[in-house]
Amino acid sequence: MGFKEIDIKELEFSPFEKIGKQWMLITAGNKEAFNTMTASWGGLGVLWNKNVAFTFIRPSRYTFEFCEKEEYFTLTFFSEEYRKALSFCGTKSGRDVDKCKETGLTPVFDAEAPYFEEAELVLVCKKLYAQDMDKVCVVDDAVLTNYGEDEPMHRMYVGEIVKAFTR
Repeated sequence: MGFKEIDIKELEFSPFEKIGKQWMLITAGNKEAFNTMTASWGGLGVLWNKNVAFTFIRPSRYTFEFCEKEEYFTLTFFSEEYRKALSFCGTKSGRDVDKCKETGLTPVFDAEAPYFEEAELVLVCKKLYAQDMDKVCVVDDAVLTNYGEDEPMHRMYVGEIVKAFTR
């Protein structure tokens, strides 16, 4: 069974469950080169009168390079049976391994950014805004426990959700 495009307003789910507990893959690139990484930080909402997703990527991640140069990225959500694949994609670098070969995930290239055939839900996002997080702006010092002393913070990407696909 293939994907069908739906209006994002038709979706009913908890972003806290989908992102924070089930995880997602952030993917950017094209047929020639792309990378994906697992994320459990991010959110969905409305900003600038647009339905948006926001994600956070460390500059050291290989996916960061693709998000920087591409106009679109995808957020891809899977059923629990793909937990091992998501764990792999979150702990191994695409610089060193072919994540699709190692996990069995099948890339799909019929949108503005790659996603995966095995997904339950895909959000295609057009970048609207990117900004580095700054330790100077941290209000609650507990946030800093997520970073080493000399480690840079994440870059936040805000993307307009331009397409949504479900099964």
